[in-house]
Amino acid sequence: MDIRKFLSKYGWPLLLAALAALPLVGLVGPGFSSHVLITILLTAAMAQAWNLIGGYGGQVSFGHSVFFGIGAYGAAFAVCVGKTTPWPGVIVGALLAAVTAVIVSYPCFKLKGHYFAIATFAVVEIFNRVFMIWDWVGGAVGLDYTILEDGWRNFTWSVDKRGYYLGALALFALVFTVTRVIERSRFGYYLRAVREGQETAESLGVNSTGVKLTAMALSAFLAALCGAFFAQYNFRVDPPMVMSLDMSMKFVLVAILGGIGTFWGPLLGALVLIPLQEYSRAYLAKLGSGVDLIIFGLIIILMMVYQPGGILGILTGTKARKARLRARLAAEGGAK
Repeated sequence: MDIRKFLSKYGWPLLLAALAALPLVGLVGPGFSSHVLITILLTAAMAQAWNLIGGYGGQVSFGHSVFFGIGAYGAAFAVCVGKTTPWPGVIVGALLAAVTAVIVSYPCFKLKGHYFAIATFAVVEIFNRVFMIWDWVGGAVGLDYTILEDGWRNFTWSVDKRGYYLGALALFALVFTVTRVIERSRFGYYLRAVREGQETAESLGVNSTGVKLTAMALSAFLAALCGAFFAQYNFRVDPPMVMSLDMSMKFVLVAILGGIGTFWGPLLGALVLIPLQEYSRAYLAKLGSGVDLIIFGLIIILMMVYQPGGILGILTGTKARKARLRARLAAEGGAK
């Protein structure tokens, strides 16, 4: 079997199996490297959730931190105010995020191009200010967790990170599997058709508004699940942490860095960004704050100038160049 066909068919389950085996061989524990692995999986899931609407659907939204934040507040509210486990808050928060996405996106989808992107910027600022003054959810102070019993019931571990890693892996698998199913479904083809030309898609009978709203609702639901994990992992939540333009940009830039509108792009982007971010903070802190952002910004600029297709574009471009070289050499050999 051709190696590319093999990877296309079995690459995803093999990757999940390899990631699931890491705790069994002692590569996940209480150390800093485990934190980096967890953050890679979470960030990849966040970027893939955005990629559904921003990549496959072509609707570049900068408002996903709103849905991320609603999910984070849902879990934190259940624990800190409701005095229960986070699980009911996770489900309610994700559903509220999906409903909010439909309500907010319907008027925004009447705008196109950069006007749509600017409108989503405004949505983030509105929700940030509302949550800053909303005392019921802690206002500007936010919500702080108390000491909880370790285990899956509270989704909390204070000593070892293996539980968080498995939770991040489950979230990562869910988001990427949903994306894989959509990518190969009729809905996925409709979504890409809308991206390539909304008027053309509508002329062929595609309900572009329904397709975009469905994709946005699903994208928001998955982003909210990521937000709930983020709150549990950090043991607190406040508006600047989760409902900010900085957080929204992370959704977008990771996907762009890896390869927007592709299945593997968000993972490749996270594999580059997160180790760069975490290890530069750890080892270059004496140079001042924001060194990781400077380096990441330079990478994004160079990528947009020389390879807009992202890291995946570099890899596929290399394969294409090699294939053309082999074809040319074969043609020259045949001519001789």
